[in-house]
Amino acid sequence: MSRTRISPSAPSFRPRRPARRGALIATTCALAVAGAGVGAWTFLAPGPGIQGLSDGAVLNGRQAAQLDAYLAADAAGGRDELHATLDGAAVPVAADGARLKLALPQLKEGRHTLVVDGAGSFPFASYHRVVGFHVDATAPELKVADPVVKNAAAPVTITGTASTDAQVSVNGKKVPLDKAGAFTATVPKGTPLVTVAAVDRAGNTTTKDVSARGRRPMIRAAHITAIGWGDDTLRTGILALVRSGKLNAVELDVKDEDGEVGYASQVPLARQIGAAKGYYDARKAIAEIHAAGAQVIGRIVAFRDPKLAGAAWKAGKSDQLVLTPGGQPYNGGHYGALSFTNFANPTVRKYNQDLAVEAARLGFDDILYDYVRRPDGPLSQMSFPGIGSATPEQSITSFVADTRTALRPHAKYLGVSVFGIAATRPTEIAQDIGALVKVTDYIAPMVYPSHWGPGEYGVAQPDTAPYAIVQRSLADFARQAKGTQTEIIPWLQDFSMGSSYGPAEVAEQIKAAADNKMNSFILWNAGARYQGAALQQIAAH
Repeated sequence: MSRTRISPSAPSFRPRRPARRGALIATTCALAVAGAGVGAWTFLAPGPGIQGLSDGAVLNGRQAAQLDAYLAADAAGGRDELHATLDGAAVPVAADGARLKLALPQLKEGRHTLVVDGAGSFPFASYHRVVGFHVDATAPELKVADPVVKNAAAPVTITGTASTDAQVSVNGKKVPLDKAGAFTATVPKGTPLVTVAAVDRAGNTTTKDVSARGRRPMIRAAHITAIGWGDDTLRTGILALVRSGKLNAVELDVKDEDGEVGYASQVPLARQIGAAKGYYDARKAIAEIHAAGAQVIGRIVAFRDPKLAGAAWKAGKSDQLVLTPGGQPYNGGHYGALSFTNFANPTVRKYNQDLAVEAARLGFDDILYDYVRRPDGPLSQMSFPGIGSATPEQSITSFVADTRTALRPHAKYLGVSVFGIAATRPTEIAQDIGALVKVTDYIAPMVYPSHWGPGEYGVAQPDTAPYAIVQRSLADFARQAKGTQTEIIPWLQDFSMGSSYGPAEVAEQIKAAADNKMNSFILWNAGARYQGAALQQIAAH
């Protein structure tokens, strides 16, 4: 085997250190291209990765607002040689320690493309990075029907629809969607509140709470004021009716006709205007009533509120009041000029809703609105600042609907006290029963015989015919609520006004309600003195 001999005239060969792979490739390629007569050539290197953002990412609104994108400075080469664009527009680059920060603008919803070009960290090399991503800040659609609960001892079926790209869960358990986005789920019997959530690919979430309790169970209640609860005789008398099984609920004022809140409310506006009076300890009162075997209905006198009206007018916030066309406080007849607040005003609405939520958190079982209406009198003589194109009936209904939504997480019942005439004359005081039955758990008509005019419902003298007037007027409310799960729970008269009312007259009203398949009622006596002889014993709940 022969060996090749090296000529003395040939240059000597000396071993060299291995070149960096990237530099070697670049050099080799450059020489090859140059040898082919192409001229100068730059190698396209992999380049640095973009930190904080990946290709194909889907960002929600919060993530997009907080997005920061960086390049490692040592791999990115010089900042002066770096060029970045977002959707074709230049993106500023700033030094940030050992990194280069891409100062991205506020990102709009939709598809985006980030392009970064620069010189590499080794000779003859450059890089070109493209990252495509999507911003989706829109929460998925979610609709959940109020379940129909016919049997409290059976499981409850929850139905609804959601965006087809969303993942839906019912009380934390995932449920499938069909091709149209519809879903069905079953929750165990006795589940008071169902939370349905829809989450899309970006993490946007829509949540709905629905009550699975069904109709409000039978209540037989009596009213007492905040001050009255502090009277040992009055309080003891009502609790005795509860313990004897004749009542199973107590209606206790949260906010009364004077605008005073009976307990030491922590709602800021109540404290600011001096409405929080502390006549009773709410938690203690509720515990005492529960211990006696009854539930507690918290009555909130909504828009008749002299306390708020007076404070608002003094502070120059006239838009919180019902006004005359000339801009003066509307004089609500015997109620006085500073008596009715404006149901269309956001501050007034929120104040009452905040009290409702606070009462629910304190342990009241129901929230019952009263004076959730406009004042009596010609509509042409009233102005409701901010009402816009809505009618008074629509504005009041939306207020009640908003309260129901606010109360849903607390699993409380919501009732609305209404005039007896509202069943047939919805615009007279802005109480549309057909609309209100869709946003409440119960309607409480004040069908006191003494409050009806002669000839109403064909009854010559309603005050002397308690059965006839109550039975006929409640029949109209029954028709309005037909096909809904909303109960009709009438206010009944346990006081004398004109005619003398004893146990027999009270009992006739109770029978008239029962003949309309209404076994619930709330008794009204301003002095909180009730005639137990009119009440049949019932099973306490």
